[in-house]
Amino acid sequence: MDTKASVNSAALTSTKGSLHLTELFDFLDDVLAWVKDRDGRYLWVNRAFLINYSLEHPRRTGGEEPKIIGKTDYDLSPVFLADQFRLDDEQVLAGHRIIDRIERVGETESSTGWNVTNKVPVFDSNGSIIGTSGITRTLNVLRPLKGALPGFEMVLGYMRDNFQGAITNHQLASISKMSLRAFERQFLSNFHLTPQKYLRKLRLRIASRALVYTNESLSEVALACGFGDQSHFTREFHRQFGRTPREYRKYYKIADDVLGTNSAVSRQ
Repeated sequence: MDTKASVNSAALTSTKGSLHLTELFDFLDDVLAWVKDRDGRYLWVNRAFLINYSLEHPRRTGGEEPKIIGKTDYDLSPVFLADQFRLDDEQVLAGHRIIDRIERVGETESSTGWNVTNKVPVFDSNGSIIGTSGITRTLNVLRPLKGALPGFEMVLGYMRDNFQGAITNHQLASISKMSLRAFERQFLSNFHLTPQKYLRKLRLRIASRALVYTNESLSEVALACGFGDQSHFTREFHRQFGRTPREYRKYYKIADDVLGTNSAVSRQ
């Protein structure tokens, strides 16, 4: 570990210890929580995070516990997810927050579920960003998003349950019981994205999983994820991930086969 990384890790660990609050997260069985340094190394995870990882990585011979602290997402997750998590980290390290992002998780149809995720910067005593922290929790389909930002639980639930079809801001404003102008203003203020950008990012992340975990055609993925046609899907996907859907599928399927990565920490 280089000197700068050591300083950041020490500062982050000191900050965590001085707050005396992180142990409270060990009492939340349905919430995964973590702290990383600027290089993406895990410095702390809560009990639920460790249990989730351990369930997919049984103890080695002799009873040795699986290790998480000091590792990165590239050690714990498939490459395509690790790349997405790193993009999140870079956004947070730049001072932005990811608030109440709903996302689909799971590798197969039978294991598919929904999570809501929040990620924020960690600051030192001088106000410098020295790492990232986050929480993610499981959502039950067709139930309100308890714990989401007040006034938006039903809106996020509607996006979650109807992302495959057309959704307008007028519909979402009606669900929120706000005027269109008030809804758009408050949504942007709270989520740092317009409603349609939030919805588009949701669809694209779902599509990225489908490209890696299924053999559906590109047109099938596009329609299943709420895009009007394949060309529109390809254009938006390339803008978000820097690769076309076809390139993304080819790259990550090969990468995962060659590197032998796993899917333990796929709930971010």
